[in-house]
Amino acid sequence: MLIEIKVPTPGESITEVELGKWLVADGDLVDKDQEIAEIESDKATLTLSATENGQIKILIPEGEKVAVGAIACTIDTSISSGKKTETLRAEPVIEIKEKAVVKEKAVVIPENVTAIEQPAGQEESNIKVTLVARKMMEEYHLSMEEVLSGLHRISKSDIEAVLALPKVEKLTSTSTSTGSVTAALSGMTGSRTEKREKMTSLRRKLAERLVSVKNETAMLTTFNEIDMSRVMDMRSKLQNKFVEKYGLKLGFMSIFSKAVAGAMKFHPSINSQINGEEIVSPEFVDIGIAVQTPKGLMVPVIRNAESKTISEIELELKTLAEKARTKKISVEELTGGTFTITNGGTFGSLLSTPIINPPQSAILGMHNIVDRPVAVNGQVVIRPMMYVALSYDHRIIDGKDSVGFLVKVKELIENPERLLTGGRNPEEVLLGL
Repeated sequence: MLIEIKVPTPGESITEVELGKWLVADGDLVDKDQEIAEIESDKATLTLSATENGQIKILIPEGEKVAVGAIACTIDTSISSGKKTETLRAEPVIEIKEKAVVKEKAVVIPENVTAIEQPAGQEESNIKVTLVARKMMEEYHLSMEEVLSGLHRISKSDIEAVLALPKVEKLTSTSTSTGSVTAALSGMTGSRTEKREKMTSLRRKLAERLVSVKNETAMLTTFNEIDMSRVMDMRSKLQNKFVEKYGLKLGFMSIFSKAVAGAMKFHPSINSQINGEEIVSPEFVDIGIAVQTPKGLMVPVIRNAESKTISEIELELKTLAEKARTKKISVEELTGGTFTITNGGTFGSLLSTPIINPPQSAILGMHNIVDRPVAVNGQVVIRPMMYVALSYDHRIIDGKDSVGFLVKVKELIENPERLLTGGRNPEEVLLGL
C-alpha cells in the first residue's frame, strides 16, 4: 500500500515552505517515526517523519518551495526490511573477493559512495561490502563488476570518507609528479577551494528582519555592569538542592528573566511596541530567549514571565530550547514576545550591541562574567563582573527610561532578595513604607 506524506503546516499564517533537506535517499527503507526530511519556513525548521515502515519515493527535490499540504513523498508499505535503518547501517563489514578492474592500488569503497569512474589495469581487488549492500546485490543478482561499472564519478565526500578509514593509505603520498609540479609552478601549497550553499528560509528571513530593523528604527544602546557575586554565591550554595528538586541546574538566564519582568513594573515603556500610529503597552511580559541552533537563531517565548517563579522559568526554558535545537518547536512558541534577552557570554563575548527583535522595542544583551578590579566602599577588590547592554527604539523609549530600566535590572541581580518583594527594598516592605 502507498502512504502519502504531506507537507505539514508550521503555523496558521504560513502557506508556503521550503523543503530544506532530505535525511534519506530515494528508495531507502524507512521506519515508522523516523525523521526523513527538514521543512524550512521563515520562522522555524521542522522535521518530517515517516508514518509507516516501507520504501520511500521522493517527489519534491531539496530547495524547492511548496504549498502546505503538498505530497512530499510516498512510502510503499509492501516493501519493508523489518529492521531499523540505523541498525542495518551499523552492521560490520565483511570482505569478499571479486573480479574488478582497478589501477595500481586497491581502493576501499565505503557503502555510501555515490559514483566512481571505472578504472583500468589490475584484475583483482579486495572490496569491503556491508551486509546490507551484499544482501541487495544477492536480491538483484548483481556481481561486484556490475556494481562498479554502474558508477560514474567520485565526489568530494566520497574521497573524504575513504581517507577517514584507518587502513587506507593517502593516495597523495604515493603519487609524485602531477600534484607536486602543479603546486610548485603555481607557488601555492594551501587550499583554494570554496564551499557554497543556499541560504535557508530561516536565514533569509532573519537577514531581512535584521536589515529592516536597522533601517526602520531609531536604535540606541546603553550599557552598565553588574556585580554577579551574590547571585553566583546563591547559585553555588543552592545548586545541589535545586537539581535534587527539579532535575536540572539553575542558570543565569532564568534569574535575569525574572529581574527583567520585575523591572518592567517600574519602566513599562520598555515593554511597549509601535503599531501604526499607536503605542501598545501590554500588561504582561512575554520574554523571548535567543537560542542558537544549527539552522540559525531562534527565539522561543516564555509567556507571562512576571507571574512565574525562577524555577518555572528555568524548566520552561529548558523545554523550549531543546525543542528549538531538535526542530520540534512550533511557530506559536516562537511568536508574540514583548521583550528579548540574548546571552553572548556563553560564546565568550565581553561586550556587544544587540539588535532589536521587531516588533519589540528593546532587547537586553548579557555577556561574559570576568573577574575585574572594582571599587567597593573605597577599597579595590576583585569581583565577577558582567557588562549588560540594552538596545532600544528611541522613537518610543526615552533615555531616562532605558537607563533607569537597566539600573533596576542591575539592582535586582545584585540584590536577589528584591525579586521576592517586587523590586522594592525588603526593609521598606517590612515596615510598610
